[in-house]
Amino acid sequence: MKLAKVVGNVVSTIKTPSHHNKKLMVVIPVDAEGNECGEAMIAFDRFQAGVGDYVLVLEEGGSAKDILEDPTGSFDAVIAGIVDRLH
Repeated sequence: MKLAKVVGNVVSTIKTPSHHNKKLMVVIPVDAEGNECGEAMIAFDRFQAGVGDYVLVLEEGGSAKDILEDPTGSFDAVIAGIVDRLH
């Protein structure tokens, strides 16, 4: 699990069937102080995160399938929760 900051939305009109009706966000990994420390990635969002939110990201397909409640989908990264504050 990684700590990340949401920096944007992804809009895609053509996608695989398992990705229909799923929200995609651009996130950048951050350290405990909120400083960027990795490359941007795309993560599925089921928790209504918004730009500027700190989130927990899972990069494991099996857990992503559980969170998105889709056992047949092809998922790599998913937002697993929204962080209330860093301290």
